[in-house]
Amino acid sequence: MDKTAGGWINGFVGVLIFSGSLPATRVAVMDFDPAFVTVARAATAGILGLALLLIFRQKRPERQDLFSLAIVALGVVIGFPLLTALALKHVTSAHSIIFVGLLPLATAIFGVIRGGDRPKPAFWLFSCLGSFLVAGFAMTQGVSASPLGDTLMLAAIILCGLGYAEGAKLSRKLGGWQVISWALVLSLPVMLALTLVTMPISFAGVGEAAWIGLAYVSLFSMLIGFVFWYRGLAQGGIAAVGQLQLLQPFFGLALAATLLHEQVSPAMIAVTAAVVLCVVGAKRYAR
Repeated sequence: MDKTAGGWINGFVGVLIFSGSLPATRVAVMDFDPAFVTVARAATAGILGLALLLIFRQKRPERQDLFSLAIVALGVVIGFPLLTALALKHVTSAHSIIFVGLLPLATAIFGVIRGGDRPKPAFWLFSCLGSFLVAGFAMTQGVSASPLGDTLMLAAIILCGLGYAEGAKLSRKLGGWQVISWALVLSLPVMLALTLVTMPISFAGVGEAAWIGLAYVSLFSMLIGFVFWYRGLAQGGIAAVGQLQLLQPFFGLALAATLLHEQVSPAMIAVTAAVVLCVVGAKRYAR
């Protein structure tokens, strides 16, 4: 298989997994404190990542790689999960889609700054148009007035874009699953300690849905999704493959329609089709 094609396939699988992250976080913080959700998911994934590294006897990163791993940990292990968990106390998961629509653009910008990508001018046109379509569609679904929640989501997107680009660049050297595993291990001592500090006194009032949400973000959002995502970004290009994130909100809506039998409007189908065209256009002019 062509390396670029493999990158888009891996990136697509990663986006499918990530599409359930915000709804799962929203469910988890209904019964858990946002700080506990953040550190518990990182600690759980860190233990699993450490086990994988030991089982497959992976070589330790070189000293010059530690700075990049620290950026990855700050962006996707700590920053994005914590800030989105705090934001989802003030805004709905549907409202957060407005900001998720900006994530591909943020990833592309950091891909240029940190990853050395050099997309053609037409790429930026398709990227901005796709972000506008996603954000605009989300706004038509209802906008909540929470400056604090919006500020937290914006900061989360910036940190996440940086973490995606930095991790993808390092994946070319270490490998996709190794990068996220080492980033998780790097933060594991602190995350374990904070998990014990923020742990609820009693779990009696925690519902099954909250446990499922916490399990999903710990296993899939924090580890498995990144195995595919970082590999995809490294193979197909950070700026290019990053545009697949434009489809993430609509995957979530499709999931809701399938499992929860929610209605899919003609406008939703039309916007999804337009976003797909933007992704295709961005792919064509990414290099």
